[in-house]
Amino acid sequence: MNEARAKTRPEPGESRFAQGFALFAECLLTGVWIAVAALPLVTCPAAFAAGARHLGRRLAHDRGGWWEFVADFRAAVRRGWLVGVAGWAALAVVWIDVRAVRDGLPGGPLVGAVGVLALIGATVAGLRAAATWHPAASWRSLLAQAGRRTVLDPAGSFLLVGGLALVVCSAWFSAPLAVAVLGAVAAAAVAVEERHRRR
Repeated sequence: MNEARAKTRPEPGESRFAQGFALFAECLLTGVWIAVAALPLVTCPAAFAAGARHLGRRLAHDRGGWWEFVADFRAAVRRGWLVGVAGWAALAVVWIDVRAVRDGLPGGPLVGAVGVLALIGATVAGLRAAATWHPAASWRSLLAQAGRRTVLDPAGSFLLVGGLALVVCSAWFSAPLAVAVLGAVAAAAVAVEERHRRR
């Protein structure tokens, strides 16, 4: 019991600034890990899940590094690749929808707006599901619960939309910067889920 308590306490004498900067640095490193793990594209949900779990361990002051991240990624990708395929399929459908709108489809602007909003909502739900993933969890159950939280907790959902917008702006400005920001988005998802849990 005492060992567990000692594990979760910050280092003695460590200032709040040092703790915050260490967490920021960990977010940047985790962003790189997420980007590497997500290179096959269909592994994006599993990569975010492993990254969020790693940052959760860091916030709890537990030990964990690259090998723990890899173990979590392997466990998450077993079923998580199906979620990745579904996500890319949804993106393709919305892309076709937007192209049809540009070509002058009647009622197109409304259909295009609904498609884009649905894609944003699904992405936020995916991030929220990844933030709560653990090895014994079912992706289907996690996504269903995350979908409800996405609707019932609009403040947290808008925070994640802002994080996604930051990634897009960073990629537009400088692609390497977007890689590091991925870790900040994973940290935001962990924080949003923790905030929702405590309400």
